[in-house]
This record gives sequence, structure tokens and C-alpha cells, in this order.
Amino acid sequence: MNLYFRLLGLWLRSRRRDPIEIWDTAVTPFRVVPTDLDPLGHMTNGKYLTIMDVGRLDLLLRSGFWAKIRSQGWYPVVAGQTITYRKSLQPWQRFEVHTRVIGFDDRWGFIEQTFRSGETVYAQAHVRTRFLKRGGGSVDHDELERLAGGFPDSLVIPQWLHDWTAAVRIGTPR
Repeated sequence: MNLYFRLLGLWLRSRRRDPIEIWDTAVTPFRVVPTDLDPLGHMTNGKYLTIMDVGRLDLLLRSGFWAKIRSQGWYPVVAGQTITYRKSLQPWQRFEVHTRVIGFDDRWGFIEQTFRSGETVYAQAHVRTRFLKRGGGSVDHDELERLAGGFPDSLVIPQWLHDWTAAVRIGTPR
């Protein structure tokens, strides 16, 4: 239920916040609430992943890219993600999720999301994404690039993300 309240709050706030470009970093504010906590009294691991969904939606909404993909009948999905936790977020603590597009290869999009409170990094995640078509099938690289108006040359996917993608592929003999 907490996710729906956060999504509603995001949608209402995004209309008043400054627009950004899809290539900018979206900074989305949050606060740790009691429903985010595990029995040890800090934000539970799974809640980070849920909040990452909200951060990605903030980037899509404020950049106007959400409207563009919806007009095409596309929707984003997470294909894989990895997260490293550095410190625990505590009850009522304010924090931000910094969400940015890292780049695209011929099949995947890659996003970096960093949880911060002030200058302190609490966790960092890397997400492999894909866009699907409501009528079935995947959006190919060229279609996505056309809709985005091109991909900036400055986007570089680190080699370790390519290696990670290959290493976690399901159905590949090892």
C-alpha cells in the first residue's frame, strides 16, 4: 500500500517540479517510514528495489519520456539489477535517490541509482532495462534511439556491466 501512496505523491509533485532531460540525473526525495522497516529497525532490502521503481518513474515523468513511450504503446521493464548496500537507512531519515541513464547496448538500457543522505552514499544499484510493446515483442535499439532523438555520445557502459549481464544470463550453459 505504501508504494501507491509514494506513486501518488510522486505524480502530484512531479507536476510542480522542474522538468529535466532524460539524460539528466533525477533526484527524488524520500523519507524512511515505519512500513519500510525490517525487524532490525532499518529499511529492509526489498524496499530499496521498490523505491528504485519510483525513482525511475520520476526520471521518465519529469523528462516527458513517459508520455512518449506511452504514445507508442511501450512500457519499461527491469531485466536485471544488482545493488550494493553501504549503510543502513534509519526510521524517519530523509534521503534521495539519484537516477541516471548510463547507456544502451544493442539490447539493453542501463541505469544507475544511488541512495544518498546529504553527501553520504547508503546504497548504489545498477539496473538493466528493456522496453516492451503492449502488442507483444520488444522495442529494438533503433526504435528507442529514434524516439529519444538520438543517444548522447557521452553515455558509456562500464565493461563490468557487460560482464555482469553475460554472467547472469538465464539459460546459458556455464
